[in-house]
Parts: sequence; C-alpha cells; structure tokens
Amino acid sequence: MSNISVSENEASSSEPENKNSPAVIEESPELQRASSSTVPPDVPSDEPPDAPDGGWPAWSQVVSAHIANMISWGYGTGFSVFQLYYKQTMNLPAVQVSWIGSVQIFLCFLVGVASGRLSDGGHSRQLYATGAIICIFGMFMTSLTNTYWQILLAQGFCQGIGAGLVFMPASASVAVYFKKNRSFAIAASGCGSSSGAILYPAIVQFLMPSVGFPWAVRICGFISIALAIVGFCLLKPRELHRVPAPYLDLKAFKSLPYSLFTAGSFLVYFSLFTILIYINSFAREILGLGDVKSVEFVLVTNAIAIVARPIFGFLADKFLGPVETFGLNCIALGVMAFGWIGVHERIAMYVYSAFVGFVNGGAQGLFTSAISSFVPDVRKMGTWIGMTLGLCGFATLAGPPTMGAIVDANGGKYLWAQVWAGSTIIIGGTMVLISSRLVLRDSAKPSAI
Repeated sequence: MSNISVSENEASSSEPENKNSPAVIEESPELQRASSSTVPPDVPSDEPPDAPDGGWPAWSQVVSAHIANMISWGYGTGFSVFQLYYKQTMNLPAVQVSWIGSVQIFLCFLVGVASGRLSDGGHSRQLYATGAIICIFGMFMTSLTNTYWQILLAQGFCQGIGAGLVFMPASASVAVYFKKNRSFAIAASGCGSSSGAILYPAIVQFLMPSVGFPWAVRICGFISIALAIVGFCLLKPRELHRVPAPYLDLKAFKSLPYSLFTAGSFLVYFSLFTILIYINSFAREILGLGDVKSVEFVLVTNAIAIVARPIFGFLADKFLGPVETFGLNCIALGVMAFGWIGVHERIAMYVYSAFVGFVNGGAQGLFTSAISSFVPDVRKMGTWIGMTLGLCGFATLAGPPTMGAIVDANGGKYLWAQVWAGSTIIIGGTMVLISSRLVLRDSAKPSAI
C-alpha cells in the first residue's frame, strides 16, 4: 500500500490526481508505480510509517515464513507424488485420491481465517509452534497408515489444519515488516512452497525404493522438525498497537475491488492446484513414463517457480503493482492450461513444466501481496488476507476432485479437464485485472483526505 502525502493547507482544497484528471495532488513514487495495488484514498490508512523495510529483523521474518511455507504449502503442493502412489498401490480412482490433497489444501486456506485473526491479536509465535507440531505429527501418522480413511485423516485433515496454523502468522509478519519492498519480500518467503514441493516429493520418490514408503515419509518428518525449530526461533512479530477486531471483517466486502478480486481468485484457485497435482499422473498415464521420470516434471515445475517468484515480486514493486502482476500471471497460467492439450511427448513435457512453473510461481508468489494491497489498516492484515484465503480454500477443495471426475468420466483422457482448467483460470484472472481498474476509478473520484 502506498501513502498519499498532502500538506495540511492543501488538504481541504485538493482532489486526488489521476492520469485523466487535471486536479493536482502530491503522490509518493510508490503510488505512481503501483497505483493498481492501492486502496481508494477515501479509505483511511493506519499503516505505521516506520516499517523497517529491510535489515536483519525484517529479512529474518522472510526466512521464518519461507520455512513455514515449506512445511505447509510445500508438502501440500507436492501431493502429486502421493497421488500417483496411492492410486497405484490402493487401486483407487483419481477422484477419490484427489480428496486427500484437496482436504489438505482446503483446510490450509480455511484455518488461515482463524489464524490470521489470532496473529493480528499477537499470538503469532504460539500459532507457529502449534501448527508446526501438528504438521509433523501428521507426517509421522501418514507413515503408519494402511487404509484410505487413515490417510485422509493424517495427511488430509491433520496436515491441513497444522499448515493453516503455521503459515499465516509468518506471512502476516512479513507483510507488516515491509512496505516499499513488500511484494518482493512476500514472494521470497513464498518460495518456500516451491522449495518444499521439491524437497518432500524428491525424498519420497527417490528413497522409497530403498527404505520403503513409511520411512521415506518419516524422514520428511525429521527434516521438518529441524526446519520448524529454526523458523520458530527467527519469528519476531512487530509490536503494533492492537485493536479489538472480529474474526471476520464483513465490511471488507463493501469494497467492490476487494470483493471482485476475491471472486476472481476463487476461480483461479479452483483449477490452479489441479495442474500441479495431475501433472505427475498425466506423464505416467498418458505419456507412458515411469515413476521416476514422472516426478521429474514436478521437480522442474517447482524449481523454476523458485526463480520466478522474486522476479515477479521485483516487477510488482517497481513497475506494475502486485494486483496487476498477479492477474497477468493468472491469465498466462490459464493459457498454459490450454497449451497442455498439445503435449504429447517427453521433451514437450519438460518445456511445458518449465513454463508452467514460471507463470505459476509468479501467480502464487504474489497472491498474498496482492490481497494486502486492498487492506486499509495494517492491523487487520491477517484478517483480510485470511478471509480471502478461506474462500479460496473452498475452491481448492472442489477443484482437484472435479478434474479427477472429468478425467474418469472421459475414460482417463485429460482433454476436457484441461479445457475446464484453462477456462476457469482465465476468467478469474480477468476479474482480478478488472479489480485493479476499479481501484484506479475510485482513486480518480474527488474525495476528502
């Protein structure tokens, strides 16, 4: 968010400056660079002017959030390896197996609503510790499972609840430590989801032949213990003036730009994770590649995403703004979903995985930063972000099973599932871009500051 500075003598007679308006107002450079990421000027902003925006205290929060994203989103995004393993060993249909990953990601989003509000209330460290413990407990319980419902409880419910508790406090902490470089910082911390989506699937896939599936998952748990300790020690939430706030701030939805952005994000996330979850199965079942080769595409996608996230974060901070950069990446991802239809051989799959990783990394890496651009009061950062994440959680719950049902209904063919994914993402991305235009429209209206 950007500040608008107006002298006291001019405040009563000035109107907001806009590209299409002759009225004059002094704007900060940040507002000129990223006007699409600001809230309308008639909404008061209580954001502290002294955000560190750098230095070890601020960047250490990025490291802590990076680790939290590894344990939460990284493990969940890497579900494609588990998807293929469960489908092959338990002879279950794709739609049934997909529910495990969907529940995990859904709860991560939904629990973020409560943990976001609690982190605003000063309970970030308690949430981080509790969430990490539940996540790790879920990993070890997954290693002991033998039936579908046991896997659903351990990896779906337990892991999802823990993930929702651990990632939100860390992400909100990063947002309030940065202002000018917020998009870059959040994108860098978000790289943790890609780091985790490389680490955990690689461990499971490459160690499973030698130590077996249970011990491969336990090794994931032991590594997570070490990571969680480091992340917890680094987490130092800013001491801000706390004000009583509800778990839901329904007044937020009176803002048309915020509401439209949330609706568009819902459509994007309905199909975003389906690409990441099914890319492994597609390589195995349609292209006829082995298990080891299939997982390589997952690793390529997430490795490229690590590079893409800070790049798009920099572009958002310096040139386009987080909302427009997020929206453009979503549309590009939708186009890539349609491009998936033309993949018929291994080399094409490698190229496709790289491009998907690049645009998907930009989209996911900027999501939290884009939401924060609509928040007028930094003390409600976790609440507003949590509400959008909670609604998007319902999309991730229904998305992968829907794609699995489409694949199963078409005899294992992916064509109409790919069309569905591309259509929903492009429509959602377009709505996100429109929300940024509405902010500019509202900024052009004369209002008292």
